[in-house]
Amino acid sequence: MGDYGLRMRDHDRRISAARLQDGVETIKKRLRGLRYRLYTRICADIGVFTKGNEVRMGKGKGSFDYWAARVAVSRVLFEIKGELHEEVARDAFRLAAAKLPGLYEFVKKGDPPVMGITKVPEGTTWAEMKKPVKHLPVVDVPPVLPPVLVHVTTATATATATATRVPPATTSP
Repeated sequence: MGDYGLRMRDHDRRISAARLQDGVETIKKRLRGLRYRLYTRICADIGVFTKGNEVRMGKGKGSFDYWAARVAVSRVLFEIKGELHEEVARDAFRLAAAKLPGLYEFVKKGDPPVMGITKVPEGTTWAEMKKPVKHLPVVDVPPVLPPVLVHVTTATATATATATRVPPATTSP
């Protein structure tokens, strides 16, 4: 949608609505007076409920505390479109990233896509990324038979034990 964006490069996080609003206000403050359109790509739609410290188990869920959003790795949070220089957009996103928890990176239109934290090379498809890197030769392995259980009676066990006993060595003068 936009020309420039702010993408999370850290592991999954839960970001509160207040922190997201701080990021939006920081971007708007830096870009004041310029012609742009800001897209917020995530929404704080998860209610977080907390109970006080040292409260016994039970007695309900707790009271509502704040709204939050789950942000996955490589998810774009904000995008900007308009008549902006790249350095101005980069500076606005740098200031916003300082207000948000986690690590973020600046992206622009035309950057290679990302799967997790891996940048996908040009012309590579999702199916090619899932293939194994090293092709191993196929070796025919004979089937392994399950071990055969043998029931040993006590009479044969004692007879075998006495037959395999070695008498103590005697010393000759």
